Amino acid sequence: MIVYVSGPYTKGDVIENIRIACDTADKLLEKGHIPYIPHLSAFWHLVSLKSYDEWMRIDAAFIPRCDCLLRIPGESKGGDIEVQIAQRLDIPVYFSIDELIGAYGD
Repeated sequence: MIVYVSGPYTKGDVIENIRIACDTADKLLEKGHIPYIPHLSAFWHLVSLKSYDEWMRIDAAFIPRCDCLLRIPGESKGGDIEVQIAQRLDIPVYFSIDELIGAYGD
């Protein structure tokens, strides 16, 4: 499955948030899933600044292309919006890898 990894980015330490998203994606990959990590747009942002709304528009365009969304812990306005988008589109939302694996298996 293609899994959208949603979670904190700007709240707290951005680099730590990116690391957590990448660690989560590695766990998903080990289980046979294909993670999409919107946090990695940080590197694009270094080259070409975009507004928060533009990043959210880009991220929102990827959600319908994913089989589910995994919301990793932590306060995140954008993550909460992404969950709402997925729910509105009837895309399953999970709040832990264990919950996701339980639903879809390895």
